[in-house]
Amino acid sequence: MASVTTPGPVARPAPARGLAGWWFRPTALGRVAALRLLAYLFVPVDVLLTTSWVYQHGDVPAVFYRPVLPARWLHVPAPTPTSVAVLRALLVGAAVVAAVAVLTRTTRLVRVAGVTVFVLYGWWMLIAMSYGKVDHDRFAYLVLLAVLPTVGAARLGERRTSEPAGWAVRMVEVAAVATYFLAAWAKIRFGHWNWATGATLTGAVLRRGTGLSDWMLHAPWFLQAFQWILITFELCSPVILFVRRDRTRYVLVGLLYAFHVATFVMIRIIFLPHLIALAAFLPLEGRGRRTSEAHGT
Repeated sequence: MASVTTPGPVARPAPARGLAGWWFRPTALGRVAALRLLAYLFVPVDVLLTTSWVYQHGDVPAVFYRPVLPARWLHVPAPTPTSVAVLRALLVGAAVVAAVAVLTRTTRLVRVAGVTVFVLYGWWMLIAMSYGKVDHDRFAYLVLLAVLPTVGAARLGERRTSEPAGWAVRMVEVAAVATYFLAAWAKIRFGHWNWATGATLTGAVLRRGTGLSDWMLHAPWFLQAFQWILITFELCSPVILFVRRDRTRYVLVGLLYAFHVATFVMIRIIFLPHLIALAAFLPLEGRGRRTSEAHGT
């Protein structure tokens, strides 16, 4: 009888293996746990303090409600005082439950609560951005909330690695970098090169400047030069995704944090949710030797 051979696994082309390895690079589960805690603890801060103004949209006449595209797709109705109050209470409650679940290592609860937080926070943002102004600092944070529930059990400080954790972290990293790159693209698309050659930052200092930035009004050449530096940096920001040395990547992320802090000090603008998402680049799992890889969820 002729022997029957069982075909072995089909080897993927090298480019496909490289792409899969880039997207699913095993990452410590402790980083996911730390990101969960940061993300869920930030929700009450954001809802009750930094975006507390969203609650006031419940009192705005419905005629001013202009739902953004996802809100139109989902047929999200105009907010009312009651609906916004209930949404706020549920969102804060779900975030607290999710944070407690992280600390108590309750995997199923943290995933269910995480999905709930993403849905409710997404609804909160649809209400926030449907009145004529859309903030781009929420994009990476929304991606963070979306991918966190896709990872299974994760403990703070855990060095065991996981491909699902790597995919989740990579998604947040790409979203954070895309925020910078697409910001540059929007500047060029809508303002053309006038954004860099005009008095963009001069206007920002006049409107929102502090005592530490007023001197720049007497050095317009500095502000215009910085506009070119800023737009060049944003266009080149994808480079950070391909830096291989951890130390170099941490230095670059540190410079990003320093830039945002300086922006707040100078013109009182801070992208807090974006800064939470940027933490995906950092070794939040702590130092130590990584153990065997975990593939399960």
